[in-house]
Amino acid sequence: MANRFSRIVNNIKKLPKGTHSFFLTKLFCSQVKYASTSKVILVDVKQTEVKLLMKNSKRVQNHIGGVHAIAAALLAESATGIVFGMNLPDSGLPLLKSMTINYQRRMQGDLTAVATISAEQIALLTQEKGNMEIAVVITDESGEQPIECLMTWAWITKKSKK
Repeated sequence: MANRFSRIVNNIKKLPKGTHSFFLTKLFCSQVKYASTSKVILVDVKQTEVKLLMKNSKRVQNHIGGVHAIAAALLAESATGIVFGMNLPDSGLPLLKSMTINYQRRMQGDLTAVATISAEQIALLTQEKGNMEIAVVITDESGEQPIECLMTWAWITKKSKK
């Protein structure tokens, strides 16, 4: 099922491959200003999978030089929100219902987030409202998962404008 967001992404994918990440990032950051502040980079966006990158730059560091806990949470929220939003009908309003984040160890270097949604979950999005957990795996430069995240997204039907 195509929505406005997925149609724009598909149009970007028609451009030369080397420009995809740049334009996808511009598109996302034009709507989510805080992601722009934290320099979230959209590496790839597909219907069922989204890959994001956050470089360990000064602007997102904590007091010990790693990516700040809240910046990592932003990365998880962004990745899951994008893959969820790619499949939500235009009539739906996405809402982050809850996030559970367990910090396992110190984060080392840049972070990569990969969020996925299943065909079964996509089928549920035709309902008027509901909620679901969207999987996201965040790894650091060591290849390990320094944090475990569980994001629950909900949706309701948008109220019509009068």
